[in-house]
Amino acid sequence: MAATLGPLGSWQQWRRCLSARDGSRMLLLLLLLGSGQGPQQVGAGQTFEYLKREHSLSKPYQGEAPRPCFLRDWELQVHFKIHGQGKKNLHGDGLAIWYTKDRMQPGPVFGNMDKFVGLGVFVDTYPNEEKQQERVFPYISAMVNNGSLSYDHERDGRPTELGGCTAIVRNLHYDTFLVIRYVKRHLTIMMDIDGKHEWRDCIEVPGVRLPRGYYFGTSSITGDLSDNHDVISLKLFELTVERTPEEEKLHRDVFLPSVDNMKLPEMTAPLPPLSGLALFLIVFFSLVFSVFAIVIGIILYNKWQEQSRKRFY
Repeated sequence: MAATLGPLGSWQQWRRCLSARDGSRMLLLLLLLGSGQGPQQVGAGQTFEYLKREHSLSKPYQGEAPRPCFLRDWELQVHFKIHGQGKKNLHGDGLAIWYTKDRMQPGPVFGNMDKFVGLGVFVDTYPNEEKQQERVFPYISAMVNNGSLSYDHERDGRPTELGGCTAIVRNLHYDTFLVIRYVKRHLTIMMDIDGKHEWRDCIEVPGVRLPRGYYFGTSSITGDLSDNHDVISLKLFELTVERTPEEEKLHRDVFLPSVDNMKLPEMTAPLPPLSGLALFLIVFFSLVFSVFAIVIGIILYNKWQEQSRKRFY
C-alpha cells in the first residue's frame, strides 16, 4: 500500500520484518546500496531529491556489496515497527540507525560498537536510569562521536546526546517512520508515528560536521528482555541544494565528526593517503639521495686515504 509522507516525498510501503527478539539476539544490518530515481522537489526552495538504490533497503531486499556513501547532502527515510508481548518496563532495549566510519562491528550500543566514529540515532524503548522522571520512553536521541566518547548506557546516553524527544512507537497498528536529514551541516530528525502521514519535529542541530565516505546501517539489541525490532525499509535520497560561493568555502570536507559549540575530546585526524605518483616520487628521490650520499662518502674516503699515504713519505 502507498503512504504519502508530507512534503518529503512518498514511496510504496512493503512489509517484511527483520527482527531481534529473545535474550541477547541482535540484528545488525549495515547496508550501502543507489543509482538514481527521477528527481523530486522537496519542500520550498531549490532542493531536489534522488533515490539512491545502492544505499537503500526495500522489497525484494536484494542489494549490492556494502559501500561507503560520498553524498554531501542526504536524507534517510526509515520505515520501522517495534512490537512485542512485554508489558510496562518488561521490554527493550531499542533500535539504532548509524552513519559511521566502521561497519560490521558488534558491541554494547544497541548492538553496535562503543566509541564509534560518526552519527548514531537511537530509538530507546527502555529507561535504564530509574531516578529520572522528566523523560517518557520510548525516546529518540542522537549522538555525534569522533571515537573518543563512550555511550553511557546506564544513563540512557544523556551526557552525550545532541537532543531528543519522546516517541510512543511500540505496538502500534499503523506504520511508523523516521527521517534523518543532513543538509548544509544542519541535522534534522523528524518522525511520523501518529498514523497521519505527517512529519513531526524531533531534533534539529546546526553546525554538525560529518565526513563523507561513511557507512549507513541499523542495529538493535534486547539484552535480558525481549522485543521485535522490524526494519521494513531504508531509503536514502541524495539532496541537491543551491550554495553560494561563501557557503562552498565554509562547507569543505572534514576528516572527523564534530559539532559546533560542542567540545569533543581531541582526536588526531588521519593523514590522507598518498597517491601513486606521490609515493613514486618519494621513493625515487629517496634513492637518488641515498646514491648521492654514497658517492660523496666514497670521494671523501679516497681523499682521506691519499692524505694518509702522503704523511708516510
